[in-house]
Amino acid sequence: MSKQQTTQWGAIIVMIALFAMIAFVTNLCSPMGVIVKNQFGTTNFMAMIGNYGNFMAYLLMGFPAGMCIKKYGYKKTALIGLLVGIIGIIVQWLSGWGGMAVYLIGALISGCCMCILNTVVNPMLNLLGGGGNKGNQLIQIGGVFNSSAAVAVYIIMGALIGDAAKAKISDATPALMIALAIFVIAFIVIAFTKIEEPQQPVEEKKGEKDPHSAFSFRHFNLGILAIGLYGGVEMGIPGYILQYLTAATDAPTPGLAMDASYVGTLSALFFIFMLIGRFIGGVVGGKVSTKAMITFVSTAAIILIALGIFLPTTLTVSVPGIDYTNMKLMWGDLPIGVFCFLLVGLCASVMWGGIFNLATEGLGKYTAIASGAFMTMVCGFAIMVGVQGLVADWTGSYLTSFWVPLACAAYILYYALIGSKNVNTDIKVD
Repeated sequence: MSKQQTTQWGAIIVMIALFAMIAFVTNLCSPMGVIVKNQFGTTNFMAMIGNYGNFMAYLLMGFPAGMCIKKYGYKKTALIGLLVGIIGIIVQWLSGWGGMAVYLIGALISGCCMCILNTVVNPMLNLLGGGGNKGNQLIQIGGVFNSSAAVAVYIIMGALIGDAAKAKISDATPALMIALAIFVIAFIVIAFTKIEEPQQPVEEKKGEKDPHSAFSFRHFNLGILAIGLYGGVEMGIPGYILQYLTAATDAPTPGLAMDASYVGTLSALFFIFMLIGRFIGGVVGGKVSTKAMITFVSTAAIILIALGIFLPTTLTVSVPGIDYTNMKLMWGDLPIGVFCFLLVGLCASVMWGGIFNLATEGLGKYTAIASGAFMTMVCGFAIMVGVQGLVADWTGSYLTSFWVPLACAAYILYYALIGSKNVNTDIKVD
């Protein structure tokens, strides 16, 4: 193997590792909601405050992260992101003594880190693969590790929380320290890894200002709305399943009072299904149009969420979990409706990439700024998770709150069928 090939593979491995880290830290917020709700005595809406801080950070850092890459390059930007992440994890850990405000600040700082790393990882994997099918293949491989890390964090947090009624932030210390250690190790590895970076394009000065932009295209504007609403499907469902299953039967918003460690395993199933879905998407992606794929999965998501809402909780299915005390497999009875919610992970797995492809189709020279806009719209994840929490509080029903992700899936179906058509073909893009 040549020195150049070794360098490239070293960079690829580092980028894939960063892809996994993004999922680990991002998905830490949802199971932490159970802890926040107990320790600080909050509502369902406020329990998910970590998600709000994490995802709203994308609104702040989307464009600045792109400017960092332009000025400092991918490697230095990644190192900056990791330093920010180290600070964010430490602040979240200190919130056990400092209160909810400190926890929110820590989540916001960590979110800035995630945005920076996301801005680095996606284009770098594509570039390292040479673009085209190979570049897309590397991104899909990164997505597999991303989903695997999401599964791991739910299982770990389920084991650490134990009794949801007694959960404290200190219980999550091992998970936070794992994240901190990964950040430190990644910083050291990247600092000593040579990464061949693409030359940054030189802007040409023109006499006239372009009257058009990515926002001149209707299908792009509808697409970034779709990506914001997609957050209600990917984050809202697993986050509120965890609260629904662990909440006491006599709580203001009653749940099923199931064991938190077992439920942590169940919540991980959503991301296991996402992992499976990404494998399938990678196989059929070259044979099925993006429009057909998103139409199918959004329709399936609507059906599954509706079943989850309407099927009686007395109708159950036996699902395996893990007894962390004795480290053995255990079986529990789970409402079939909740299992339908978990199956939505199969549908969510390909939505992000599919929506991105549909929204940027035909944008030509406007694609770069469109990518930055997509990153800022991740703030929609926080908004939709918050809306679902408010619905749960107002109605006193977790099941009713799942109408929010159902509505999100319905809009994505509309976008695939109608909204994704480019009606602005008269705009020159070359």
